[in-house]
Amino acid sequence: MKTIKDSVHDHINIDGLAMDLLDTSTVQRLRHIKQLGTVSLVYPSANHTRFEHSIGVYHLACKVTDNLEAPSHMANHIRAAAMLHDVGHSPYSHNIETLLNHKTGFKHEDIGDLLTNPPLSNVLDKHELDAKIIADLILGKGRYGQIISSSIDVDRMDYLSRDAHHTGVPYGLIDHGRLVRELRFIDDQLVLSEGNIQTAESLLLARALMGPTVYNHHVARISKSILRRATELLLDSNAITVPDLRNMDDHDLHSALRNHKEASHLEKRIANRDLYKRVIWAEMKDVPSDVINADPEMVHKFEDSISNSLNINPQSVIIDIPPLPSKTEGEIQVEIAGEIRMLAEQSPLVKSLYDAQVEQWRLGVYTPKELVEKVGRSAESELNLKTNGHLISIRSKKNFSLDHFSN
Repeated sequence: MKTIKDSVHDHINIDGLAMDLLDTSTVQRLRHIKQLGTVSLVYPSANHTRFEHSIGVYHLACKVTDNLEAPSHMANHIRAAAMLHDVGHSPYSHNIETLLNHKTGFKHEDIGDLLTNPPLSNVLDKHELDAKIIADLILGKGRYGQIISSSIDVDRMDYLSRDAHHTGVPYGLIDHGRLVRELRFIDDQLVLSEGNIQTAESLLLARALMGPTVYNHHVARISKSILRRATELLLDSNAITVPDLRNMDDHDLHSALRNHKEASHLEKRIANRDLYKRVIWAEMKDVPSDVINADPEMVHKFEDSISNSLNINPQSVIIDIPPLPSKTEGEIQVEIAGEIRMLAEQSPLVKSLYDAQVEQWRLGVYTPKELVEKVGRSAESELNLKTNGHLISIRSKKNFSLDHFSN
């Protein structure tokens, strides 16, 4: 057994199975994939990786399986699933996953092919572990899958604290110790035991506060949108295939973009933090439902219509429509008077957090600084926004010196 010093959990013990998994090239690749993608352009210290996060999730999974007294053979499957839950991530983590999902239906949790081929299959065979069981656990299937993927899983427990630590914001701090101690199975449902409504609320509150501050910060969204557009150009030109992209790390993707004629100018903007500007940042109430629910093809039609009307480069207009807020946060199950109840049924705070997500939702339109004025006017008209011009050109007027640093 060896011990790893971790920035969040302090000392983490690594046993034979974990050591063998860590030593595979599949897991080592995660050293070169940033946990938060382009968020480091907002918070310069946010350079932590999927590798250290995977070790943290493994550590918490060990504690949970010990606490729940899971059978030893199943415990090993759960711990392996925790270590491997992110090996399917493409470069820059979630930043380009929506693009891959649209083109292929692929999600990063779909790693059956990685588990059944070397080097991972060699490790699983050595420790007599079933790849199908691990794949199902990562997808959250079955009794024990809830430990890996659910509203109160060890993945979330780790990334909230880790992301808060590395960005320096004070919002993602949660009590791991209490959470792992208070988890119980009741009728095969993973629940927080009696008296832990506030513990569950604190987890949701941390997630809600990290959203606008870190995960959906406008600079992160702009840079993510540029990266996604550049990667789409790369794929559409057949310069690389989707399997190629899945095997890349962040450095590989940057190199491929830098050497691609059409995408290189976008890669250069990310590398130099010379990002597009917001020309529209519209609230949900100001956006027609057909725009909110537009699929990627329709979004491209909107973008092409705007660029054609202004006779500018099609890559100069990016429309960024985030997904609608989800109510799944309230699906944490808690024990109340011996019964299993949804947290949403017991906590007024859960509804407030959902309402806050709706209020924080924004449609973004981004373009180079010199095109802000005319793209803003055209986009408002094309998208039929009810903004009356008050969200257009927010970057070309007052406070430019401040905006120069914050985008």
